[in-house]
Amino acid sequence: MASRKSRPERRQEPLSRERIVAAAVELLDTVGEGGLTFRALAERLATGPGAIYWHVTGKNELLVAAIDAVIAPTLAGDDTGTTPQEAIRSLALGVFDAIDAHPWVGTTLAQLPRTPGKSPMLRVFERIGRQVQALRVPEAAQFTAASALLSYILGVAGQNAANTRAAQTNTDRAAFLDAVATAWRELDPDQYRFTRDVAGQLREHDDRAEFVAGIDLILAGITAGLADGRTRP
Repeated sequence: MASRKSRPERRQEPLSRERIVAAAVELLDTVGEGGLTFRALAERLATGPGAIYWHVTGKNELLVAAIDAVIAPTLAGDDTGTTPQEAIRSLALGVFDAIDAHPWVGTTLAQLPRTPGKSPMLRVFERIGRQVQALRVPEAAQFTAASALLSYILGVAGQNAANTRAAQTNTDRAAFLDAVATAWRELDPDQYRFTRDVAGQLREHDDRAEFVAGIDLILAGITAGLADGRTRP
């Protein structure tokens, strides 16, 4: 009787927290936050939900870890040799681009429960705060300055990602902006004079450039307040 050659067993990468988080990011990018379930994740990883729970206790922890994985590259840069303004601008753009590439980050941040000391954006806040201190903002105003910058970054980046996703679903960006700008121009001139005046700028604006301009306005306000002693809570 001829002996049967045994097939070598297929080597499978062991399940780890890193693999689980990477698969979760891929799933979120594909189907959004509503489609992330442990069953769907288990199918993607070719394992059982129980094996995932060994590494992650629940969906909220998984979402926090997924956001951390997406934002981490923006924190990897070295601020040595840059001004505080340049460091904040670079960090802000990194977060903006990360949320633009992963639109679910913006909506997920708003939905996560407020857990003291465990916000996925705490490291971003820390990085901004150190640059605020480097600007020599008075101690009593540092929290306000750092919070204003973080709120602007997350708010604008999240809204831009939501708008981009809506535009991709309905039509191309240029046609979408053109339609909105046209609607603005047709508003009542007495009630919406300013909105009508800037309709053309809406049609032609670049989201990323406008985002940076907003960061520069906030930084200019902080700097001006330092110059004349007005920077205070």
